Amino acid sequence: MTKHKTVNPDIIPGFDVLKWKREIQARFYQETKDMTSDEFLEYIRKGNEQIREERRQRQVAQAEAVPQ
Repeated sequence: MTKHKTVNPDIIPGFDVLKWKREIQARFYQETKDMTSDEFLEYIRKGNEQIREERRQRQVAQAEAVPQ
């Protein structure tokens, strides 16, 4: 297998991105493993709504921070 070489692997010193990825995947699996298809879709929909709301709040805060 070819190893992927990054331009700057130590962008955040001491941060292991693969460990982080595995932890997130394990948490996601534990949260969704017993869900029906409809429950899973609702879980995803709620997550998307939360992301959109957080993005909207950041945009509002950035717009308010711009001097006029």
